[in-house]
Amino acid sequence: MSVDTHIFEMSDTMGRLFARVSFVPSLIYTIAMEKISPRQWFNYIDANIILGALPMKGMTKQLVNEEKVNAVISMNEDYELKWLSNMTQEWSVVGVKFLQLSITDIFEAPCQEKLLEGVDFIKNLKSEKADARVYIHCKAGRTRSATLVGCYLMDKQRCSPEEAVEYMIEKRPHIWLREKQLEALKIFYQNNIKSKISENK
Repeated sequence: MSVDTHIFEMSDTMGRLFARVSFVPSLIYTIAMEKISPRQWFNYIDANIILGALPMKGMTKQLVNEEKVNAVISMNEDYELKWLSNMTQEWSVVGVKFLQLSITDIFEAPCQEKLLEGVDFIKNLKSEKADARVYIHCKAGRTRSATLVGCYLMDKQRCSPEEAVEYMIEKRPHIWLREKQLEALKIFYQNNIKSKISENK
C-alpha cells in the first residue's frame, strides 16, 4: 500500500467517524434553526420536488396525506435513518416508493452514478404519473440532497450548474453547496446536459 493510499484511507475513515459523531448535535441544530429562524423543514422546488431535512417518522401522515408525496429519495446512511425516519419497509406500507442513495455527510459529494440514478428515478416516476411528488432529503436538506436536486433541475430546465444553484437558493435559501458538491454538479452538466442543450439550439 502506498503512502498516498494510506493517507486517503485514513482521511476517509476520519471523515466517516466525524460524520457519525456530529450527527446528533447537527440534527439538533437543524431542529433549533427551524424553530427560531425563517428556515423551513422542507421547501417546494417545483410541483414535483420537495427538498427537505430528515423526514421524521411523525411526519409520515403529513407528507403522504397533506403533501401527497409518492416517493422519497434519501441521501443518508443507514445509521441516520434507523431510529428517526422511515426506510423501505415503512414507506412501502403507506404506498410510497423509496430510494436510498447512501452518502457520507459533510466531506463527500454524491458520485455521478448515484446522481444519475436519482435523476432517472424521478424521471421514471413522472413518466408514470405526471403529478408525482418526490421528497428528497439528507439530514438538513442543504448539501447532499441539494446536489441531487441541482442535477434534476439541470436535466429538466436544460440549465447550467450556476442557474440551478441560483434557482434552488430562491426556493430554499439555506442550501449549502461547497467545492465538492459544486464540482459534482459541473461534471454532471458536462456528462449529461451540455450536449442536449447543443442539440436543441
